[in-house]
Amino acid sequence: MNTKLLGIFAAATFFALAGCNKAESPNEVRHDVAEAQQDANKDLTDEQNKQSEKVAEANKDAADAEHDAAKEKAGSAYDVAITRAEGEHKVAIEKCEAMTGAAQKSCKEQADAALDAAKADAKAKYPERG
Repeated sequence: MNTKLLGIFAAATFFALAGCNKAESPNEVRHDVAEAQQDANKDLTDEQNKQSEKVAEANKDAADAEHDAAKEKAGSAYDVAITRAEGEHKVAIEKCEAMTGAAQKSCKEQADAALDAAKADAKAKYPERG
């Protein structure tokens, strides 16, 4: 009885294994290949779209950083121009102190006008800061 059972089991196993290696029909193969190609194309398109989005975002970030750096440079240059103008104004006012009367008044007015002109020039050169 065991031998008969073992024989049936062996025959069932043989037929099961033989069925696993059975070739698919040409229509099934064409369908499976077409489906695999569609999946691969979709995956490729999805990845290309993701890459495009990442590149666009990186370009935007770079442009924003460049703009911020330019703004920072302009602000710094504006600060230097104003500090220089104020320093020159202080020196001019001190020189005016050696004068008296109308000459002193005129000298200070000229120093104030020079300061105003320098500030206006800095604002014109660096409008985003001024």
